[in-house]
Amino acid sequence: MFILNTPMSQDLRNIAIIAHVDHGKTTLVDQILKQSGTFRENQAVEERVMDSGDLERERGITISSKNTAVNWNGTKINIVDTPGHADFGGEVERILKMVNGVILLVDAAEGPLPQTKFVLRKSLSLGYKPIVLINKIDRKDARPDAVLDEIFDLFVMLDATNEQLDFPVLYAVARDGIAKTDLEDEGTSLAPLMDIILEHVPPPAQPVEETFKMLVSSIDWNDYVGRIAVGRIEQGTVKLNQEVALISGKGEQKMKGRATKLFSFNGLQREPIEEGFAGDIVALAGYDSVNIGDTLTAASDPTPLEYVDLDKPTIAMYFRVNNSPFAGLEGKYVTSNQIKDRLEKEVRTNVAMRVDPTDSPDAFKVSGRGELQMAILIETMRREGYEFSVSRPEVLMQDIDGVIYEPVEEVVVDVHTDYSNRVIDNLQQRKGIMQGMSQEGENNRIEFRVPSRGLIGFRGEMLTETRGTGIMHQQFDEYEPFAGEIPGRNRGALIGLEKGDVTGYALEGIQDRGQFFVEPGDPVYMGMVVGLNNRTDDMVVNVVKKKNLTNHRASQTADAIRISQAKKMSLEECIEFIGNDELLEVTPESLRIRKKFLDHNERKREEKKKAGV
Repeated sequence: MFILNTPMSQDLRNIAIIAHVDHGKTTLVDQILKQSGTFRENQAVEERVMDSGDLERERGITISSKNTAVNWNGTKINIVDTPGHADFGGEVERILKMVNGVILLVDAAEGPLPQTKFVLRKSLSLGYKPIVLINKIDRKDARPDAVLDEIFDLFVMLDATNEQLDFPVLYAVARDGIAKTDLEDEGTSLAPLMDIILEHVPPPAQPVEETFKMLVSSIDWNDYVGRIAVGRIEQGTVKLNQEVALISGKGEQKMKGRATKLFSFNGLQREPIEEGFAGDIVALAGYDSVNIGDTLTAASDPTPLEYVDLDKPTIAMYFRVNNSPFAGLEGKYVTSNQIKDRLEKEVRTNVAMRVDPTDSPDAFKVSGRGELQMAILIETMRREGYEFSVSRPEVLMQDIDGVIYEPVEEVVVDVHTDYSNRVIDNLQQRKGIMQGMSQEGENNRIEFRVPSRGLIGFRGEMLTETRGTGIMHQQFDEYEPFAGEIPGRNRGALIGLEKGDVTGYALEGIQDRGQFFVEPGDPVYMGMVVGLNNRTDDMVVNVVKKKNLTNHRASQTADAIRISQAKKMSLEECIEFIGNDELLEVTPESLRIRKKFLDHNERKREEKKKAGV
């Protein structure tokens, strides 16, 4: 155990671990916690202990940043594990403002990828001199020397200073808790990394003698104390029950109150403390209206700290009250007010998201960084019991001096050489411009710059074209002039004619029309998308048609033999699939794709209206 909140800044370090998704950040933190003595010798500890959310564990990714702290040779080290996926870049940006140094983790086989570039650019702009840790050197396809060259080239491309270019390098197998300064060393622990942190990362330089100020970088929740503000104390000290003012980012005083609870981090726990000092990362409770970007300050000096605006959202979806024939059958929270309250709760802790009203009281425009971020929100809400519908993602354009600009992304696809041409052709059809291609064994690494709207639905097509073997990484780069129209889905939908349960008899007779998403026994309704047409146009089909049978058993046997297996899509696949005239119905139990206008005649009238007929 170490003494928390010492005013001696030399005994404190604040560091963030940054990397591309799945390069080993959370696994590294697991081992640091173990080797620092945070856990008892006989204590059972789960893998990826920092990823506490169900979705984080299921998907194997970090969605929200986590704070922890360890003691190494008498020095407290605050560690922040950050998300690696580009869609959660808003988390990374604000967390970096809370630390004094970073560990840049790079996979020894994959090398630097789009998110590596993103997090490194942010770190360098803040003046940090990263510690480079090349991880997974035990992989059969590891190429640590070549990866180190690529990392150096990336530093140069991002205009790193001479001092930043002189970065320390270590090699690691985070899973086994090994780090070393030389590839030829055997390596037995993470001690070389921890020693480098103490030597290389500067202690906090925040002044203790001035009045208390803290920028709120994240929000936590506790059923007993309510909202908890987390951040680094930028100056001064704060004591338990001290009067503290809450100031918005615009400088408006929101409230005055007392710090009813004050915590510091120790391992995976928040520990109550009497006083927090400048430079340390702490948590305060007692401010129900606190939001990310607010300033907590001594009541005698109610002025805010500077809050740097984050990159703007690039994609939007419309969340609507579900009005399908099956509305309200499976969800617990279904009203517009319930959906609105939940979305507003999300933006209070997710600074990269925005919620705007629409002309309809039953629809809300939700903007964010990417499809995955949206999918995580949708999946979280349905697990909480919400029922609603969402539109196809749309890209947010910008009007600059009368010219329409759109977001463009850097895309890296690792694919077997046999499928390279298919992927290249597909991206070029989506207005992508090829930036380069390199071969590594039997795989090609293809680099493109593609308009964000061109990537909607691409991942699913890419996986089909590569038989599930292709790996794609993407990262927002910048806004560029509109690149022109991009072809949409090249196959039409099969649409249900009427409400009822799907029958094997009906499917058997029409299965040559395309690929079906439903199977016998599934409930459907008029206007629901039940499959994918082999042709480009939509087709209405009757999937609930029944036959008066005298030999029911024989019929069942025939159905089982003759009906092709239905395609069941994941949430992400559904989001990528839906067209501009379709919605995705989301409930705790079901995902259904439907037309916005359920009646066939109403759809025809709408098409004529759009065509100006």
